[in-house]
Amino acid sequence: MRGCDPTVSLHQVEETYPQYVADSQNKTPRGGSSNRRGTSRGAENADPAIQEALNRVYKEILSRAPEHDIDPTMARVERVLELLGDPHRAYRTVHITGTNGKSSTARMVERLVREHGLRTGRFTSPHLTSVTERIAVDGEPLTPERFVEVFEDVAPYIGVADRESEEQGGPRLSFFEVLTVMAYAAFADAPVDVAIVEVGMGGRWDSTNVVDGEVAIITPVAMDHERWLGSTLDEIATEKAGIIKDGAVAVIAEQPDAALEPILARAREVNAHLIREGVDLEVADRRIAVGGQLIDLRTPAGVYTEIFLPLHGAHQARNALLALAATEALMSGGRALGAEIVEAAFGDVDGPGRLEVVRTSPTVLVDVAHNPAGAEALVDALEESFNLQHVVAVVAVMADKDSEGLLSVLEPTVEEIVVTRNSSERSADPEDLAEVAREVFGEERVHVAGRLDEALQIAADLAEANDRHGSGVGTGVLVTGSVVTVADARILVGRG
Repeated sequence: MRGCDPTVSLHQVEETYPQYVADSQNKTPRGGSSNRRGTSRGAENADPAIQEALNRVYKEILSRAPEHDIDPTMARVERVLELLGDPHRAYRTVHITGTNGKSSTARMVERLVREHGLRTGRFTSPHLTSVTERIAVDGEPLTPERFVEVFEDVAPYIGVADRESEEQGGPRLSFFEVLTVMAYAAFADAPVDVAIVEVGMGGRWDSTNVVDGEVAIITPVAMDHERWLGSTLDEIATEKAGIIKDGAVAVIAEQPDAALEPILARAREVNAHLIREGVDLEVADRRIAVGGQLIDLRTPAGVYTEIFLPLHGAHQARNALLALAATEALMSGGRALGAEIVEAAFGDVDGPGRLEVVRTSPTVLVDVAHNPAGAEALVDALEESFNLQHVVAVVAVMADKDSEGLLSVLEPTVEEIVVTRNSSERSADPEDLAEVAREVFGEERVHVAGRLDEALQIAADLAEANDRHGSGVGTGVLVTGSVVTVADARILVGRG
């Protein structure tokens, strides 16, 4: 690992994680003469020994405090990165926060930057199928082998920070903190030119916020994670605005007034250059197209017309607008990008789990909406892009989410609903969710299933029963409520 702090002795790390020190001492050099490690395809074909090693590493990371168990400090991550020689300072960074749209925007920025011929790192969360998805180099998730190697590289230094924290009465690094360290180390080791980093939660004290992003993006802010971020939009936006650093460029989506003011205040405080949707940026036009939409985007540098975006919904056009402005700021100092670069990059963007068609006859769509604001974007895109007269929803949510708010948004568009659970231990009990659903939909429109596979079968049967022409067109199943719900469904239909 580049830049390790020589003041930390081998003995110091060996007594904490001896197995990984031994592994690293016995390794042969990786990657030969090329430094392009961890970018190859074929993770699904990993040999059994590599898969076993990945499972072992993932089990170790899972043994730590989960993502929803927050201790709001960056100190532990800062300590590990210090021991590693501050790898997060080896590349430029675009940092992204907001309530919805972060991962999609991150994918768009990454693809635009990569189209310029630069090497990219992308850190997003949560994952759909494999934890390796969270850390990508040049648009590809780390291979299982590379993921294990990165963990083994950083584990001894994580152990030192764990022990120091525990000696002071604190916790070990959490699940998300370990992955943050791994991402920053992997990016430096690749090496990448630019890292595109999505916050885990909030911003101000999020473990990713050890970076000084040259460009900060704040997607629309809405109510979510109130337990940790605050009970008002003002409080939530204040936390998220913490990613805006001294002299940075801040690209800001249109916001409710209560969210906008603390963001503007933070920008003034750190003398950031603001680029605002609705003031400096706009989606000038958008038209439905086969497989997505054609969009015209206006930035301070000019107007880009007839850009094909293979994603559905006005919200994805707005995400593209933010991504384009951020990339202009990063790559050209705010000047216009080449039309061929923009067209190639946006035309190649993907969005797994974002109003994604995973099966036909009947149509089965999955979407990661998990709060009322996300559900509103989902419903608008569904009605605009899919000609479905009878939609049956399959919904499983986390117990701490605003299920009534989400279901109320879905109700006018959905004919029937099947409530169930997903594979997370945090999943709401189906009977509890059914009670809420009956208040929103009425008794006769609500069905209950104890398992997601049962729920999918019930929903498919209901959709087919209302297929008047027997063609599989006009009826569909929508699976939503949580990233975990979508991940589980994608696996069940063979898309995981």
